[in-house]
Amino acid sequence: MIEIKGIVKSYPMGRRELRVLQGIDLLVADGEMVAIMGPSGSGKSTLLNIIGCLDSPTSGTYLLDGKDVSRLSGSELATIRGRKIGFVFQSYNLLPRLSALANVKLGLSYAGVRDMRLASEALERVGLADRANHRPTELSGGEQQRVAIARAVAKKPSLILADEPTGNLDSKSGREIIAILTGLHREHNITLVMITHDPGVAHFCQRIVHMSDGQVVSEERP
Repeated sequence: MIEIKGIVKSYPMGRRELRVLQGIDLLVADGEMVAIMGPSGSGKSTLLNIIGCLDSPTSGTYLLDGKDVSRLSGSELATIRGRKIGFVFQSYNLLPRLSALANVKLGLSYAGVRDMRLASEALERVGLADRANHRPTELSGGEQQRVAIARAVAKKPSLILADEPTGNLDSKSGREIIAILTGLHREHNITLVMITHDPGVAHFCQRIVHMSDGQVVSEERP
């Protein structure tokens, strides 16, 4: 599904240039579950943003489902994000004034999906059918992250990107979130790429990619 070759990402800093990614090569098979680990500043989030079509590389090639997306326009990238990719963030990114159900429906609207029944189905899939009308402030951190997962999967994407999905949670809630993500991956053959600092979380994945200083330095299969 993901084929990255020689990806470089640089940012101008006055007369100099800050190179965050230094020629990344990465392959992720369709239906694979991969963790990306590395210290702060290693380039993990920058790489995830490029994989998620939230940013474009300075140079190199990125093929998503065989399509070269590394040079697409902003609107073209937005279309791909809406159709193919679901996002799960550490801070949940829910709108506090909307109910859980409305947050998931809003995600469907942004993706151009008209069948709003998918929102209720997604909440049921993550075990929150009975909390659909509660606002985020009325939910625990683990429940808010489950709403975020429901929002990500409601449109039935082929790829889920999770950035520290358990980072703000206690260990029990974190285990519940990983159980949901691994279950979705297993039952629906969804490709899942996840950033994490937690080795225990990473070992639920089929492969762990280690990054340092903008490069992939090693890989392992738990």
